[in-house]
Amino acid sequence: MKRTQGKAIKRDLDKKMVLLSGPRQVGKSYLARSIMEGFRAPQYLNHDNAQDRTIISKQAWRSTTDLLVLDELHKMRGWKTFLKGLFDTRPKHLRILVTGSARLETFRQSGDSLAGRYFLHRLLPVSPAEATAVGVNVDLAHFLERGGFPEPFLAEDPADAGRWRRQYVDGLVREDILTFENVHELRAISLLLELLRERVASPVSYQSLSEDLGIAPNTVKRYIEILEALYIVFLVQPHARSIARSLNRQPKLYFYDTGLVNGDEGKRLENLVAGCLQKHLFLLEDRDGIPRTLRYLRTKDGKEVDFVLVEEKRPTLMIEVKASDRELAPGLVFFHDRYAIPGVQLVGDLRVESEHKGLAILRALDWLKQLERPTR
Repeated sequence: MKRTQGKAIKRDLDKKMVLLSGPRQVGKSYLARSIMEGFRAPQYLNHDNAQDRTIISKQAWRSTTDLLVLDELHKMRGWKTFLKGLFDTRPKHLRILVTGSARLETFRQSGDSLAGRYFLHRLLPVSPAEATAVGVNVDLAHFLERGGFPEPFLAEDPADAGRWRRQYVDGLVREDILTFENVHELRAISLLLELLRERVASPVSYQSLSEDLGIAPNTVKRYIEILEALYIVFLVQPHARSIARSLNRQPKLYFYDTGLVNGDEGKRLENLVAGCLQKHLFLLEDRDGIPRTLRYLRTKDGKEVDFVLVEEKRPTLMIEVKASDRELAPGLVFFHDRYAIPGVQLVGDLRVESEHKGLAILRALDWLKQLERPTR
């Protein structure tokens, strides 16, 4: 399946080095190889391959190479220093694309800063908008059951999607998580992952999780930070005018893979919307550099809205998610009346769209299909 970020990445390759990060098996290598087709003498090298590793360390790729793709390079000791030297001394005709499953921009490893030398692009699972853009049309149930990772999303047999996911989770735990920062507590990490699959869309209590797992709250927090760094989960913090106040309140947690969510249709739908919103904000920020964040709203007396898009600390749009409720959520009405923030309520099963008090009630899938403009 064609991915829609290729054009934007190719444009940026003419300006700087490009770092392409995203979850494991989300399609980064496939996208990189499709970009290679637009070059005369590209070369792909994967640090996980012993022969490629030698070529990388000796910088022995062909001198005629016009696009150098370095996959999983963050596993190389001193990779930032290596990239800095490579970029600063590269011939004018050489373009450099670096891909990796860990968050390349925040990976905790020593090395010189790459600031000013790269553009970041983040590839996330296929969304309704991206699928529509490339002519793949499936219903909402397909997204809720399969998620957006290419292999289970495109699998003809649902059983194959389930088999992929079991192997995917096992690979995450045994290969990615346990080798990240020398973490070797297999049982605790595995149990945490299972607990989080049950607690999607709920405020995260490190204390409660620590009691369930028998480990310290700070250890739970560190493990969740690792899950974030590896693009397995992401946190949505409450929005507040004071950043300090916001950080002192509990975040909500979502999975990049909706298929990992253990819950009813409403919980899966909220996770799908969260992932689509996160992807949309990443696309915009990677394109223009304007800081954007996904937050949620909650008052002390419990009035809440599932999501709010924040641009440079200013809320621009509220989104409430419902599986089938056709009545406007009280929290959406409250925040719209009090702060005049535009808002929509997305409903999974909705026969007729409507508008009340300046707030729209819309079909979730239709709204998500028009959300992204990745090639703009």
